[in-house]
Amino acid sequence: MLSRDLARYIDRKRTLGFKFRDPAGLLRDFVRFAEQRGDRFITSARAIAWAAQAPSPERRRTRLLMVRRFALELHAENARHQVPAADALGKASTKRRPPYIYSPDQIVRLLRAAAALEPAGSIRPIMYTTLLGLIAATGIRIAEALALRLDDVTADGLVIRETKCHKSRLLPLHATTRHKLDRYLVARRQVAAADRALFISVRGKSLSYVTVRGVFLQLLDRTKLRGTRAGRDPRIHDLRHTFAVRSLEQCRHDRSAVARHIVGLSTYLGHAHVTDTYWYLQATPVLMEQIAAAGEALLRGGAA
Repeated sequence: MLSRDLARYIDRKRTLGFKFRDPAGLLRDFVRFAEQRGDRFITSARAIAWAAQAPSPERRRTRLLMVRRFALELHAENARHQVPAADALGKASTKRRPPYIYSPDQIVRLLRAAAALEPAGSIRPIMYTTLLGLIAATGIRIAEALALRLDDVTADGLVIRETKCHKSRLLPLHATTRHKLDRYLVARRQVAAADRALFISVRGKSLSYVTVRGVFLQLLDRTKLRGTRAGRDPRIHDLRHTFAVRSLEQCRHDRSAVARHIVGLSTYLGHAHVTDTYWYLQATPVLMEQIAAAGEALLRGGAA
């Protein structure tokens, strides 16, 4: 019975656009655990016992909440399914790693270091310069960049296909970004490649994230950016954070402009909810100055 309920639950999630791979595997494990003990309905005690097998407190809470969401849907259909308390294995303390916000000079240094990669004259220097520059200029995810095909570069912009929740989007490009991308395309089309991937190695093969990250760490060393903050190296993903923050700085302290911008930024970044975009923002001196100016203007207006 639980197996049939789970199959329906997984189908509903995937119909809504979720890939639901890892959760599906874990929930199948829970259902096996429960059915082997004769359960036909979810019980709080069984859910807690299964979740408690995980090796870390964070993982135990994650497993419990996964079963809890499953139980909530089944309980709505049949009250015999019990819903375990969300804090039955303790309360989670969300730890957000503060993103590294690159300065414009640091991004220029990274791109110059990429342009100096060996072998000189091969596609490798311009490829890495274009790849990192595109992420910095558009805020796309590294996985989205590596998945791009030649046909995804269109006259209207960059087509990002089938990303999170099976969503696709079209990114308009600034004229300067488009110019750099077109320069790269000239070099890319001169290389014989096994597939139509936009970013390729000197051997004409698609790039893996592991390969790109290894080169990125070399660039951090060459630009002396490694270990600049409490032993934590800046990440490629921090270029996406930097794009979100720097674009928000352009709004100054115009509240209506900020409201419009956040909606547009959320769409441009490919987020399902605007709250996902807030996660990418980080206080910077420019933003704090703008907030202080807006607060002072509000106070003066109120006093008047």
